[in-house]
Amino acid sequence: MNDNSIHRAIDAVWRIEEAKIIAVLTRMLRDVALAEEMAQDALVSALETWPENGTPDRPAAWLMQAAKNKALDYLRHQKLVHEKEPELTYEIEGLLQDAAPDLERELDDNIGDDLLRLIFISCHPVLTMEARVALTLRLLGGLTTEEIARAFLASEATVAQRIVRAKRTLGEAKVPFEVPRGEELEERLSAVLQVIYLVYNEGYSASAGADLMRPALCNEALRLGRILAELVPGEPEVHGLVALMEIQSSRSRARTDAEGKPVLLLDQDRTRWDQMLIRRGLAALQRAQSLDRVPGPYVLQAAIASCHARARRAEDTDWQQIASLYLALATRSPSPVVELNRAVALAMAYGPAVGLELVDQLVDEPALKQYHLLPSVRGDFLYKLNRLPEARFEFERAASLTQNEQERQLLLTRAAACS
Repeated sequence: MNDNSIHRAIDAVWRIEEAKIIAVLTRMLRDVALAEEMAQDALVSALETWPENGTPDRPAAWLMQAAKNKALDYLRHQKLVHEKEPELTYEIEGLLQDAAPDLERELDDNIGDDLLRLIFISCHPVLTMEARVALTLRLLGGLTTEEIARAFLASEATVAQRIVRAKRTLGEAKVPFEVPRGEELEERLSAVLQVIYLVYNEGYSASAGADLMRPALCNEALRLGRILAELVPGEPEVHGLVALMEIQSSRSRARTDAEGKPVLLLDQDRTRWDQMLIRRGLAALQRAQSLDRVPGPYVLQAAIASCHARARRAEDTDWQQIASLYLALATRSPSPVVELNRAVALAMAYGPAVGLELVDQLVDEPALKQYHLLPSVRGDFLYKLNRLPEARFEFERAASLTQNEQERQLLLTRAAACS
């Protein structure tokens, strides 16, 4: 195997194992920034060693052991056994003396727990949302700073600063490396799901730029959601979010035409929907509903998505059921955006005049002032009611508000059709 092949192999293994390695090292060192540094040192060792000695039989285990050895060397050098809290003394002494083979196995056996702890640290409320997203993609997604910056159309320096500040904030706040318990768990888990869904939405409907979608972000959010579902199998909202992302992702191939232009949901060729993703999504939804709790916002949104997924043709869609689910969502998690979506469902179920009546109640909502979908939806209702001059005005206003070029062109096309 030549050097290029070995480097590709290292890169492939590293993409899969990096988060696990950082998680284990964070448990050992109680410092996420230091853990990432030690993990990178292990990667450098592989890049230096493998081309000379060949790829090891168990490359993932080699990387993990190399990283642990780096951490042990650091602990010895710093003599952290005298500086850490008393409850950590036994663990560190065992590591430093290499006298605890059971502890070594325990570190390996608890990688899932370590990953879960790392997820909660990366999404900790002490961080800004931008910092949570950047740190999660860096530590758990394995994306480079350059990749994160490109995905969110930000400068590399800005993203790098966010990540550095996030690590510093976690250190200064002495955020414990643990899974929250009791009432705090639900609140913190909600923050984690919010981060994952924000990443997914930015990939599914890019807020700016020339492309409608950024599939890499969708895929990364789905991967994180699936990992989380395995780590906390008893949480219905986690399965609900996974179900929602699986079903939405099933439409990806049908959302644009051959030229990359957007295709609206009702106009999509449903034979292009990915049936495997739909089956996975429906299975995740069934798992969430089987946990027998009051449906949360992600479970309700997944149930709405399932109504579309089960309809072979657009005209077979059960819009009355969707409107009912949106009402439940508005009751459970009220927001102007939910009401806007409910207006669409009402219009499809009972006519555009009914939808317009609700939308007109939202025009003065501060949260929707710069939201391009409000005038877009209102324009659609007005168009169907043959109020074309008003519809044109709304489509043109929506086009002026969106920063996504593909959406802008679609809206301008719809405005021109009002002539």
